[in-house]
Amino acid sequence: MIFPNFDPVLIHIGPLAIRWYALAYVAGILLGWRYALNLMRKLKLWAGETPPTSVEQLDDLILWVTLGIIVGGRLGFVLFYAPELIWHEPLEILRVWHGGMSFHGGFLGVTVALIAFARTQKLPFLSLSDLIAPAAPIGLFFGRIANFINGELWGRPTSLPWGIIFPAGGPQPRHPSPIYECLLEGAVLFLILRIATHKGHWLRKRGAVSGLFLAGYGLLRIALETVREPDRFMPSFPLGLTMGMLLSTPMLLAGLWLIWRSRAAQPALGDLKG
Repeated sequence: MIFPNFDPVLIHIGPLAIRWYALAYVAGILLGWRYALNLMRKLKLWAGETPPTSVEQLDDLILWVTLGIIVGGRLGFVLFYAPELIWHEPLEILRVWHGGMSFHGGFLGVTVALIAFARTQKLPFLSLSDLIAPAAPIGLFFGRIANFINGELWGRPTSLPWGIIFPAGGPQPRHPSPIYECLLEGAVLFLILRIATHKGHWLRKRGAVSGLFLAGYGLLRIALETVREPDRFMPSFPLGLTMGMLLSTPMLLAGLWLIWRSRAAQPALGDLKG
C-alpha cells in the first residue's frame, strides 16, 4: 500500500499554519477534560471516597496539565532523543512547531504538574492522578493519528498485506505502527480503564487506576516497540532493546506496584497530600 497523500497542514491563515498535530493536542486535552469531569460527577464511582477536586479546581488543573504535556514533552524529546541540541542549537528547543515531542517526557511533565497542583490545593495526589489517568488514552488516540498523518514513527519492514510504503521510510512496505499505537494505546487502553472504573469500581482504591494506566501503557508500548522502527539517530542498545522499551519498563513496574499497593493497603494509607 502507498501512504495516502496527507497534508500535515489543515489550513493556512495568512502566515499561520494550522497543523493536524496541534489539533490532535487540542482535541485530546479538551475531550480528556470533559471525560474527567464526567467521571468526577458520577459519585457512585467514588463510593467510600469523594471526588478529589471540585469543578473549578479541575478547570484550573487542565492548564497545569497542558503546560506539563508541552514543556515535559519537548524537554523529554531533547533529553532522551536529541541531547546535542542543548550544546549546538539551544534555541531549537523552544521551536516546538518544528516537531519533536516525547510521550514519556510529557508523562513526567504531567506528573510534576499533578504533584505541584496537589500540594498547592492540598489535595490527595493519587486520587487526582486516578481522575486524570482514564482520560489519558484519549490524547494518545488523537496524537497517534496525527503521527500517521505526518508520515512519521513508521514501523519495521513487513510483508503483511497492510504494510505501507511511507514517503521517508524507503521503498519497503512497513508496519503502520502509529495506527497500531492509536488502537492499542488509545482505544484498547481506554476501554480497559473504562471497565476498571465503571465495572470494577477501581476508583475506590487510591492509586489502582493510575497503576493500571502505567502498567497497561508500559506493556503495550514495549510490545509495539518490536514492530516499530527505532529512530535512526539513536545508539544500538543491547539485546535488541529500544529507547521506548527502556523508558516504558519503569512505567510497567511502577504500575504493577501501585496496583499491588492499592489492593494490599487501606484506601488512604500513605497517600501523598499537600
